[in-house]
Amino acid sequence: MRFLDEDDTDPMLSVVNLIDLFLVIIGMLMVVIAQNPLNPFSQNKVVVVENPGEADMRITIKDGQELTRYESSGEVGQGQGARAGVTYRLDDGRMIYVPEN
Repeated sequence: MRFLDEDDTDPMLSVVNLIDLFLVIIGMLMVVIAQNPLNPFSQNKVVVVENPGEADMRITIKDGQELTRYESSGEVGQGQGARAGVTYRLDDGRMIYVPEN
């Protein structure tokens, strides 16, 4: 009975095992990239909300090739624009919008 075969001491076997390991890692990374909603091969319009409801909330919007990122400063009522009117909710649940002149 031989305990040491010449095949067991071949240094190329460990190199082949490393190549197999790297192929598995590359395959897993490709799956992760394919599942990312912001990858360039996914849909044309995507909205990603990070940390919803928190003070450091971020919204990323992908529209075609254009990426737009909005970041929250944590303050209420922040932003640009002007008041356009008032909305009232009636007892039956309907909403009525009254524009300002």
